[in-house]
Amino acid sequence: MKETNPEVTLVPIPAGTFSMGSPGAEPEREDDEIPHEVTVRSFCLGKNPVTSKEYEEVMGLNPSYFEEPDLPAESVSWYDAIKFCNTLSIREGLTPAYGINESGATWDRKAPGYRLPTEAEWEYACRAGTTTPFHTGENITTSQANYDGDFPYNGNAKGIYRAEPWAAGRGAVNAWGLYDMPGNVEEWCWDWYAPYSAADQTDPPGPGFGFDRVLRGGCWAAPGRCVRSAYRSKFDPGARSHLIGFRLARSGGLPGRSFLAGSLS
Repeated sequence: MKETNPEVTLVPIPAGTFSMGSPGAEPEREDDEIPHEVTVRSFCLGKNPVTSKEYEEVMGLNPSYFEEPDLPAESVSWYDAIKFCNTLSIREGLTPAYGINESGATWDRKAPGYRLPTEAEWEYACRAGTTTPFHTGENITTSQANYDGDFPYNGNAKGIYRAEPWAAGRGAVNAWGLYDMPGNVEEWCWDWYAPYSAADQTDPPGPGFGFDRVLRGGCWAAPGRCVRSAYRSKFDPGARSHLIGFRLARSGGLPGRSFLAGSLS
């Protein structure tokens, strides 16, 4: 039988500079969200998280606890996610981004294959030019993102607790055409988790080593504060959870913009 590739839609993200982390006055912020200026090169990012259908078409199995094909693929480890990236790259005739061996993984930043976004790329794309706690503004509702509405953010009205993910693409779209960046499933990033440097950075790949890999976006079981654009989480890269999925990235994209201090230039 002839293989067919899944229809993964990538959105071009323009290069730019932004303030990563959260300002000290942001309600319910965490201590590890130290604000610092980051410049990001252009790249492309998945319109939605990878779905169970897409994962099964590439890897031949559906690992998800919630098995419906249009839901985000979850119960995948960080290593599962980078293996998916390499497998899809090979199927499309692209040089894989990752070298995977018994001691871990390396990233060839010049390779055109699919990969995970860096933590900086993820937050930059999630914000899409905003400087507020959410790309929706100062607050967010459970009609805009799938999180635990019993625990809203900063005094907002309670919403729905669905106790499960919803179909990819159902959440509020941001200004760059990305869905479900806040909530639904947490998303693996390339980076090892570590405290931020307060220094300005350009296209940072994260620390060279660590114990846990970064997760971003919060999930359907998280309170409202955990789906903020700046919120950081972490998990053992070899472990799996039905709260965790991933989104594809590739290098290359559009010309640059600046989104510092909420202004477009």
